[in-house]
Amino acid sequence: MTMTTEQAARFADVFDKLTANIEQTLHGKSHVVRLALTALFSEGHLLLEDAPGTGKTSLARAIASSVRGTSSRIQFTPDLLPGDITGVSVYDQPSGAFSFHPGPVFANIVLADEINRASPKTQAALLEVMEEGTVTVDGDSHPVGLPFMVIATQNPIEQAGTYRLPEAQLDRFLLKTSIGYPDHATTLRILEGATERAHSGSRPPIITSDGVTLLAAEARTVHVDAAINDYVSRLVQATRDAGETRLGASVRAALALIRTAKTFAASDGRHYVVPDDVKALAGPVLAHRLVLDPEAEFDGVSALGVISQILLDVPPPGDVPTA
Repeated sequence: MTMTTEQAARFADVFDKLTANIEQTLHGKSHVVRLALTALFSEGHLLLEDAPGTGKTSLARAIASSVRGTSSRIQFTPDLLPGDITGVSVYDQPSGAFSFHPGPVFANIVLADEINRASPKTQAALLEVMEEGTVTVDGDSHPVGLPFMVIATQNPIEQAGTYRLPEAQLDRFLLKTSIGYPDHATTLRILEGATERAHSGSRPPIITSDGVTLLAAEARTVHVDAAINDYVSRLVQATRDAGETRLGASVRAALALIRTAKTFAASDGRHYVVPDDVKALAGPVLAHRLVLDPEAEFDGVSALGVISQILLDVPPPGDVPTA
């Protein structure tokens, strides 16, 4: 069943209200907020690579409160253990049985702060639950529930004592972006409202967490024409053929691009995907999945630059049927 025009209009209305609500906390960053909500409604996870103090925690809390969900923050450190994230089984002496004590990953929105500071084993524990949606302890599976979204952060300016995420694990994140510093006018607005911002990102709810799950299901029904699938396939193939890359985007990356393009189309009030949806998301979806050739990196080539050039080289389809 394909999304109807009425469903697309309702989806866009909710999406716009959520964006406006969250932007009251993250001023002047509408594009980043829309990308984060695209990841949420596409049932994926977001990786933010940004300097400290740009609003990453506020973004996570604002999203959680806007969808009337729960949120948690995990500060990743070298001594953090997998059980500190997922939870542990504790022996109860009176009953003579083990009971499971859930960890902070059991929340709708989980902020994994400075994920690259934890050991690879601890990183893997989080990435496993991101993929499976369940935590397995002592042979018992515990679902984390829906909606479930991890917003992980990396600090690009300080690499001492960090464990770089392997490329195969970066592929688990649906989108990667950065918030960046606000411009002068936005900074003044933030400073003027400093006394009112003691709520640390809390916003009035716009929708329930169950409503998010229902809208995510509707987003999956957005129409994708064969010409769009062909365009995405050619873009992904071009990342593999590019001279600057040692490893291009995978089939999972192509699927991620289609998933997010569906949500992006619905957020614009359309029940069908157009090439501009794919173009808008190609960088955030594909760039972090590329492995550049060392010589290209030495010459200053970036993954986003490679994607930008590919978008220029690969022609989009012409008239795309809307249903």
